[in-house]
Amino acid sequence: MHIVQTITTVSALTIGMALPLSSMAQTTATMDHHSQMEMPQTTAAMTEGEVKKVDMDAGKITIKHGPIQHLDMPSMTMVFTAQDKSLLAHVKPGDKVLFMAAHQGGKMVVTAMTPVR
Repeated sequence: MHIVQTITTVSALTIGMALPLSSMAQTTATMDHHSQMEMPQTTAAMTEGEVKKVDMDAGKITIKHGPIQHLDMPSMTMVFTAQDKSLLAHVKPGDKVLFMAAHQGGKMVVTAMTPVR
């Protein structure tokens, strides 16, 4: 009988010591996952471009742009949807701009834009 109690006690202690370690590993993994998720937001930078067309009614803008580093996108001319139509109010074809783009809901969206004077 004494052997059964000893085995039970040792098993309980072993499990009790292992649980905090596994939860600590889980917490560390979760923290690592969150820090990786945040990295693109902190490394994103404004991209230079030239406005080719503005469609206020559709809320779209065509921009010839340089590489968009945080999206791993090369230089090209493309149509973006404006996150807010007010972003389009102060730009016209030919204007140089700095803009922030994001991939949202299957679309490329301009989330911020500043004319370069």
